[in-house]
Amino acid sequence: MKRALTLFFGIAALLACEELLEVPNISEQQVQILAPVNGSIVTDSIVRLSWEGLSDAEGYVVQVAQPSFGNAAQLTVDTILPIDTTFVGTRLTTRLPNNSYEWRVKAFNSGFETEFALSAFEVNR
Repeated sequence: MKRALTLFFGIAALLACEELLEVPNISEQQVQILAPVNGSIVTDSIVRLSWEGLSDAEGYVVQVAQPSFGNAAQLTVDTILPIDTTFVGTRLTTRLPNNSYEWRVKAFNSGFETEFALSAFEVNR
């Protein structure tokens, strides 16, 4: 009887741990770009890329291409921002010269990632 109870509680504990380890599927969610939005003209060389966060994200991939991802002459920003004690926000500040750009951001966690959200803008100061 004691062995059966031990086995029962062992299986129950294993099932409880499995539920705790389940990673939320964020692949059907979409990161919302807040700024600069498509068609924006930024009149400062300091550009603040900002987006709305996802509650189950563990980090973000942020990329900026000049002039576009389909015709990239240069990838000016390509970074992974894990959500931790050093990064808890949903924005990135970078310095960009006058030109046309596209930027994109996607969220990820240990099991899933979203599609990129994309926006085109221009720096003209």
